[in-house]
Amino acid sequence: MLDHLTVVSHPLVQHKLTLMREKDTSTASFRKLLREISLLLAYEVTRELPMTTKRIETPIEPMDAPTIDGKKLALISILRAGNGLLDGILELIPAARVGFVGLYRDPETLQPVQYYCKLPDHLDERVSIVVDPMLATGNSSAAAITLLKQSGAKNIRFLCLLAAPEGIARMKEAHPDVPIVTAAVDSHLNDHGYIVPGLGDAGDRMFGTK
Repeated sequence: MLDHLTVVSHPLVQHKLTLMREKDTSTASFRKLLREISLLLAYEVTRELPMTTKRIETPIEPMDAPTIDGKKLALISILRAGNGLLDGILELIPAARVGFVGLYRDPETLQPVQYYCKLPDHLDERVSIVVDPMLATGNSSAAAITLLKQSGAKNIRFLCLLAAPEGIARMKEAHPDVPIVTAAVDSHLNDHGYIVPGLGDAGDRMFGTK
């Protein structure tokens, strides 16, 4: 199993993340970089998938070749910003089943409020990867994972672009069995619950909204 926290220090990941952090990076560039970086992060979060073998014929001879075991992966996007990571991962794992959890953060309490939930079936038999670019307070991510567990998911991983220490602590408290894969752990959260130094609001930067 993956460690509780994996920081992907690969040079390409770190370089692309720096470009994404810059405030003058355009919406189009931000979206393209997020898709590229999600492919690299997906490589890490899928590192220890269960494997089996199947009999195949190469042009030379038959062989028992390695293949991923079990049901198709489930990718769960926390709306709306999670969709930016989802697009890239689906290029790598096009057969994955996809679910969506809609949560918004109450600006006063910073607590998550659910407005949408649609999940694949047979989650108890799938590896589920939950994606959201920012692990800030951790409240939304923890709530989304609670929903997954209530729907039967047992093997869950969380993938994000940036994490704050507060969010990591909240996730470890709520879901110590769920490993986290991220590109960076930043300093802290500010009074508005934003990651510092961070990159601003990932959804706004991805979709060109304010």
